[in-house]
Amino acid sequence: MSDTKNVTLPTIAMLGAGSMGRAILSGLTAPGVTVSGGIRVTNRSKARAAELAGIPGVTAYATEHDGDANRLAVDGAELVIVAVKPGMVPDLLREIADSLTPGAIVVSVAAGVTITTFESLLPPSVVVVRSMPNTPAVVGKAVTGISPGNRSEPDDLALVRALFETVGEVVEVPESQLDALSTISGSGPAYVFLLVEALTAAAIEKGFTPEQARTLVNGTFLGASELLVASGEDPAELRRRVTSPNGTTERAIAVLSEADLPSLFTRATTAALTRAQELAAQ
Repeated sequence: MSDTKNVTLPTIAMLGAGSMGRAILSGLTAPGVTVSGGIRVTNRSKARAAELAGIPGVTAYATEHDGDANRLAVDGAELVIVAVKPGMVPDLLREIADSLTPGAIVVSVAAGVTITTFESLLPPSVVVVRSMPNTPAVVGKAVTGISPGNRSEPDDLALVRALFETVGEVVEVPESQLDALSTISGSGPAYVFLLVEALTAAAIEKGFTPEQARTLVNGTFLGASELLVASGEDPAELRRRVTSPNGTTERAIAVLSEADLPSLFTRATTAALTRAQELAAQ
């Protein structure tokens, strides 16, 4: 996570508190982050709302208990995070449109819902920014893509960047690249977990216990990732340093190279992009 000391954000409303919403909320309530005016959160369940209301600085509303919950939450909020399921977005935007403060920035976390859809359902006085965080936001290690809407100014993007920097790193791209970004950083954790699964299975096949295999594999992935970041070196160079000529690693890399991993990942991410485009067209 980037340094969040002395970060001050304006009043925030978060509509929807699923896994991603909760991850973002953890960043907004971290030490060093001040949200002037507090954070208003809406969630369908009264029990979940009561749980969220126990977090300092958070006011929570349950939509199943209060039909005006979403409108109450956005009233006076300068940042409004839409974190509900994509299929719920149009009705939600129609519901809150008249309650939004002029100049408010509406930030979409809903995959596949375009800026055009948001802007067509919200007043012209409202700014829209689309975002694509990934699940490591839960541990403050997210990579989030953000894309400006047609009405956004540099200051608006800077504020949204500061919001997502509370849970990790931020990359700004045009909306035309956001679906492609989702196939890399958005889906990327699943690719890493798949590799961890496969290497763990190989370790168990070699006679290690599941617990030993997890220690060996998880620790190796974590250590290699931290080395990559700390060294600033190209990953190909770091790989070469581990791969001694005529050694064991070289033999293993030769087998892995037969799979043509660059082509495999290109095909995998292209398949993900095609599906993202299909979902956006629905």
